[in-house]
Amino acid sequence: MSKPTVLFIFTSADTLLNGANVLAIQSPERSTRTFIGQIPRPRLSDQNADKGQKVGWYLPEAAHPYYALTSSGEIAVDAASPLGGTPPLDQESVKNFTDKESVDFLEKDEVAVKFWKNTKKISDVKAEDYAAIFVVGGHGPLIDLATDQDFKKLCEEFYATEKPVTAVCHGPAALLQVKAPNGDSILKGVNVTGFSDAEEAQTPYADYVNILPFSLEKRLKEESGGRYKCAEPWASEVIWDKGILTGQNPASAKGLGEKLKSLLLKTEMKA
Repeated sequence: MSKPTVLFIFTSADTLLNGANVLAIQSPERSTRTFIGQIPRPRLSDQNADKGQKVGWYLPEAAHPYYALTSSGEIAVDAASPLGGTPPLDQESVKNFTDKESVDFLEKDEVAVKFWKNTKKISDVKAEDYAAIFVVGGHGPLIDLATDQDFKKLCEEFYATEKPVTAVCHGPAALLQVKAPNGDSILKGVNVTGFSDAEEAQTPYADYVNILPFSLEKRLKEESGGRYKCAEPWASEVIWDKGILTGQNPASAKGLGEKLKSLLLKTEMKA
């Protein structure tokens, strides 16, 4: 029996969050842009407006689940992103997380580095080849994955075939648009977590929460029918409910990976 393989989904967005009226990413092979928002949003304070904060994927939210899943050799992994290639890394996460797993994943573990620097295009992968899908966090998913149609189609195939749909921190933003076969949100009536407004407000950038495309906590509450849950800021919270596995924040990433591993190995033993 072959190993169950988890498909990691990374953002391709490296947008500078500085209050611009329109946020967009452009695929070199696509003739049209995907506009994420056209409503004016508050700007950063004048002294920060020129630099803002670049989004991307968040280091420990890929590194910790990666090793939780692969360390025993029982589970394989693959990676994809909207544009393929090397996904943009949130540099603040590199500064903030210097634990061994994060550093190894970033630069010392050749297998891990090759894994995240060479993602496939989401449009080129098939749900039938994988046992589960996992959306890596970072603010990037709010910019591209939340509206990416290739991701939507792929994730709906995972959900329809009862394969775990997994996301951590801001990763659940990608699930907001995903529908069940009956047309309902896959989050409807589901206990779910994700990065909280309280945590967002504690980020080190002045006015940061005001320039995000939307409040993840608010949207998760809306789509789940009020079933969003969270722990105290920066504490671990992992929730598995009705085929959806979510983690609240960076502290939840390892536990989420461990839970997904246990689910997949249990499934394999039943198969």
